[in-house]
Amino acid sequence: MVDVENRKRVMGRSMQLGHCICDPKKACPCDIFHQDDICPCAGERLVPAAGAVRLTSLVQSPGCASKIDEATLKRVLAGLPFVDDPRVLVGAPAGDDAGVYRLDGDLALVQTVDVFSPSVDDPFTFGQIAAANSLSDVYAMGGRPITALSIVGFPVRTLPEEIMQQILRGGMAKMAEAGVAVIGGHSIDDSQIKAGFAVTGLIHPDKIVANAGTQPGDRLILTKPLGTGIVAFAAQIGRAPPRASEAAARSMAALNRRASELMLDFGVHACTDITGFGMIGHLSAMACASRVDVEIIWDDIPLLPGVLECAAEGIIPGAVERNRESSGHYVVAGEKVHWAMLDICFDAQTSGGLLIAVPETAADALLDRLHQEGIMEAAVIGRVFDAGTGRIRVVTEGRRQMPAPSSSPKAGAAVLAQPAARQACCPTQEVRQMSCCEDHGEADQPAADQAAGISEIQQKFHEFLKSANAPRTLDARTKQAVAVALSVLAKCEPCLRIHIKKAKDMGFSQDQIDEAAWMAIAFGGSPTMMFYNSVKKG
Repeated sequence: MVDVENRKRVMGRSMQLGHCICDPKKACPCDIFHQDDICPCAGERLVPAAGAVRLTSLVQSPGCASKIDEATLKRVLAGLPFVDDPRVLVGAPAGDDAGVYRLDGDLALVQTVDVFSPSVDDPFTFGQIAAANSLSDVYAMGGRPITALSIVGFPVRTLPEEIMQQILRGGMAKMAEAGVAVIGGHSIDDSQIKAGFAVTGLIHPDKIVANAGTQPGDRLILTKPLGTGIVAFAAQIGRAPPRASEAAARSMAALNRRASELMLDFGVHACTDITGFGMIGHLSAMACASRVDVEIIWDDIPLLPGVLECAAEGIIPGAVERNRESSGHYVVAGEKVHWAMLDICFDAQTSGGLLIAVPETAADALLDRLHQEGIMEAAVIGRVFDAGTGRIRVVTEGRRQMPAPSSSPKAGAAVLAQPAARQACCPTQEVRQMSCCEDHGEADQPAADQAAGISEIQQKFHEFLKSANAPRTLDARTKQAVAVALSVLAKCEPCLRIHIKKAKDMGFSQDQIDEAAWMAIAFGGSPTMMFYNSVKKG
């Protein structure tokens, strides 16, 4: 029940200030009050919409693709006054997976922190992945994690609290599997969901596996398949191949603990885990720190199911380009290495595998042990040349071919991903002539009309509409929200009904559709609000 007196008191203060006290960017009464009769400033909360929530639809970049790119990070960190302490055995300037601090002659702390946005839709699984990813930096250095602190960003006034609880429950379950105690944490009210952990582990000062120890002749073993970023992006736009998302979730939630334990038995020279900077980014850091050049055999890189098909179709997330900008200058592509092959190598991984540099004489034995322990995707993917400057030569022997792009959309793909079967925005010829969206083109007109000819001006206008509505610097979801808002502002009922349906097909919640509509109402005023409410009720 609403505490009316408290609402009056709080809203009176907000209106006197001219700003909502819970969000100074808003005026009082705010759009939430007008639309839902809720005053967040007075502690009132929205009743969350019923049904499952697609977490990946609520974020811009899923998983480790949400991290700041390597090139930007290097510029920001350059020249910072890092601590000069002899007890710091591995610090930030080393660019390694975690920091190491000596406690005494036989014991050191290994510490790391990792936070990112959802890479899957299920909150419990996302929590598991966040935990597994945070632990990997400790495992990559050969350490044993012992405690963790959780970190969560969550929009508490717009999503059910149960989602946050399930994220934490999943993370704690994975930490328990690793034998790690979660002893506390921190949370913030954030518009985009984020989760991760700060992890502390133990390591012997003389047994640290750094990324700088790679030696000429070493073989490179990767313990998990690549492609989690590509699959997550494909899922966001409704084009993930069958079973790809499930396989990616299993891979991301798997601990690197056993692989870490096994590598210590074989005298490995160096190790890193593959995460947000992609395989090329993390391998180039290893090669540069070790001052060697390496060769990668494209055909031997383990890949998640569906990744080749996605790459062939151009379903490549923006993080690939950011990683290429950061570390592409290290790559020398061999003959017949296609651009799409390198896209996969630059793909930002979430909770990826360990990349291990092991002496050639021990490589086969370590690989056999990994397979015996159930790490079946582990593979030797390359070797280390002589001393060098961090160059990475990527070659193919022709044993794995890129599939040809399909001529038809994937089954089950979202409407926006099916250019061959577009749905007309407006149901009648009269309304179509108003040209309200990209779907007004030759495909919507009878063959006889086309044979009769369309004027050159109309043809160019149709082409312009298609071009204007295609996703470019604005993604498809953003443009769909704009289409909803413009339909409301134009008070075009057929347009609005179709665009609301499209938005729902793309995973928009009703709250998100309403928010887009209220942007138009803010410009159009009460008549626009009355129009939208009548369409919504109908």
